[in-house]
Amino acid sequence: MPTQTQVEIKANGNPFGSHRVLEPKGVLPQPAQRVDNNMDYIYDNELLLEVETLNIDSASFTQIKKECNNDEEKIKAMITKIVGERGKMQNPVTGSGGMFRGKVLKIGPKLAGKIDLKEGDKIASLVSLSLTPLKIEKIIGIKPGTEQVNVVAKAIIFESGIYAKLPKDMPETLALAVLDVAGAPAQTAKLVRPGNTVVIIGAAGKSGVLCAYEARKRAGIMGKIIGITSSDSGLAKMKEQGFCHESFKLSATDALACYETIHKVTGGKMADVIINCVNIPNTEMASILMCRDGGIVYFFTMATSFTKAALGAEGVGKDVDMIIGNGYCKDHAEITLNLLRESKQLRDIYEKLYA
Repeated sequence: MPTQTQVEIKANGNPFGSHRVLEPKGVLPQPAQRVDNNMDYIYDNELLLEVETLNIDSASFTQIKKECNNDEEKIKAMITKIVGERGKMQNPVTGSGGMFRGKVLKIGPKLAGKIDLKEGDKIASLVSLSLTPLKIEKIIGIKPGTEQVNVVAKAIIFESGIYAKLPKDMPETLALAVLDVAGAPAQTAKLVRPGNTVVIIGAAGKSGVLCAYEARKRAGIMGKIIGITSSDSGLAKMKEQGFCHESFKLSATDALACYETIHKVTGGKMADVIINCVNIPNTEMASILMCRDGGIVYFFTMATSFTKAALGAEGVGKDVDMIIGNGYCKDHAEITLNLLRESKQLRDIYEKLYA
């Protein structure tokens, strides 16, 4: 049986966590500049968790690595500094956070019996670290080739927060990696129709490979999946994996090159659906120009400037539906975990990096 964790219980917690906001008052935790990350107490509708691994958002981690020149000690110091100043892991440049895996230490009395958790259960958070009160005692290290940061830390999940119990049929680090991007393939399943032409920007990446697999399944034998990557290694991966019918090495920051390639490949019809999974800025116009009028552009990347996207589409006279990459989609955790269960190839790809 798990040991009871002794913490003070405070009353009248707000379901959305506004009671933890320190500044500015009146906003919710995500846009707040600073939240209360004191773990000596919890409110009656909060979960207290022991955090084992942070999975930093890809756009955020890429920016941090660049600023720190890939120096691990500097990266650890920057993450510690951000959390120390904000009470949460919210990159001040990208505004994004990530997620975590950990163990339930304490369940607020208002939640007891109302949720499917007990103390000691292992979960992955499905809400952003950019709104999650977090207190880091120590950063143990960073898993090479990933955005996973092993820590000694505690965190709070609010009453409105969502989570997934970690499955028993795969390693926890593998499940965390998949759940981090669960919204992307689940949204892909909703957006792609039989016979669609789909362009996936970053199809060799962490979320892109799942989207490519799901898009091919949904588009069917009459559909066409086109993958784009900016690297030789990514191009080789896409061709080896075989989820894309055609693969191209293109920089998504070069809107005209992307447009010309897709115009040629589709005979001028362009794509029905664009799924943008890359973690760098200034890819909005390539996404828009590759899409047909009346098509859909799904920006899963947190590096997106929605001002650039909206005004850019207007500027080139493109009538496209643009969807914000909401990381939540109904049943997205189970949908995405099931992809690894149904495809040994997908599971092997992920296990190579994360298991």
